[in-house]
Amino acid sequence: MKVTLLLADHVQVAEGKLFVSGGGWSFVGPGRLACGVGVIFHVPWDESGKRITFRVRLVTEAGEVVTRGNPHEDPIEVAGEFEIGRPAYAQPGDDLYMPVAFNAQLQLKPGVYAWQVEVDGRTDEAWRSSFRVCEVAPTRADS
Repeated sequence: MKVTLLLADHVQVAEGKLFVSGGGWSFVGPGRLACGVGVIFHVPWDESGKRITFRVRLVTEAGEVVTRGNPHEDPIEVAGEFEIGRPAYAQPGDDLYMPVAFNAQLQLKPGVYAWQVEVDGRTDEAWRSSFRVCEVAPTRADS
């Protein structure tokens, strides 16, 4: 399975499509952060009709799960499951796309973070999108 991630100011799914506003950044300033995460699961033809579980979790550069407060609180993550069918117009061998979107308000210390995707209990380095929270707000050209 292939997974595509995109960081944005806001994302949503409507009519089976991912709508993105302010997308494609990787550097943000300190303070409150509006973070939209768009995920597209590229489901292989032969995996259609199967229940697929996923988790998208915020982690530090060291791979530690980021929580909503102290380390004993809930992790910052979104989890769910889906099953994708084969549309009548799809041909054998086609990938089938499942877009997922979520938005979060974050308050993070300066450093490097990443949204890491897990599918059916597995992760892959390619299923990760990193960003840096800077000490000073980057200019538009920098982000």
